[in-house]
Amino acid sequence: MLSIHETVYQAPGCQLYGQIEIGEGSSVWPHCVIRAEANRVHVGRYTNLQDFSMLHIGFHDEVHVGDFCSITHHATIHGCRIEDECLIGIGAVVMDGAVIGRGSIVAGGAVIREGSHFDPDSIIAGIPAKKIGERDSRQENRLNAWHYHYNALAYQTGNHRSWSGEEYAQWLEAKKAEIAEDLDLAVLEKS
Repeated sequence: MLSIHETVYQAPGCQLYGQIEIGEGSSVWPHCVIRAEANRVHVGRYTNLQDFSMLHIGFHDEVHVGDFCSITHHATIHGCRIEDECLIGIGAVVMDGAVIGRGSIVAGGAVIREGSHFDPDSIIAGIPAKKIGERDSRQENRLNAWHYHYNALAYQTGNHRSWSGEEYAQWLEAKKAEIAEDLDLAVLEKS
């Protein structure tokens, strides 16, 4: 029941079980675990699931992660909805029925309780997590997602040092300029 786009990078050691959909250009990093014994896990396009992240369905809730999201190291995503262009910080926990609005940032270590809903462009932190600010972070969150897409392409060729050197610096400046005009979103229209 796996439906994983052919362009998805799957690092050695990641573990995927059950009904899982992962979109174009996304990446699954070492020791990420995705389990969907019931419901399903949907991961959008150009999203990265970083090392030791865990995505698991709730008994009554599927997992939905949108396009251009970064689920960072050791984050736990459980039966919740994360809309497009979000960044979930290191070690954060997002529980069943929670909704993280588009363009939001969840701080590292935050714990989002069951059923919590956060508007788009929220900055969320704390235990239990609360909205502590508001900022449109869509472009910077997309840049982070593009970094992981760039890195995944390099890892597929055995290059584990892609975020250094002149080629990277040139790519970064060009990508920032694209994102500033939202031109990077054209990849979604082509697919």
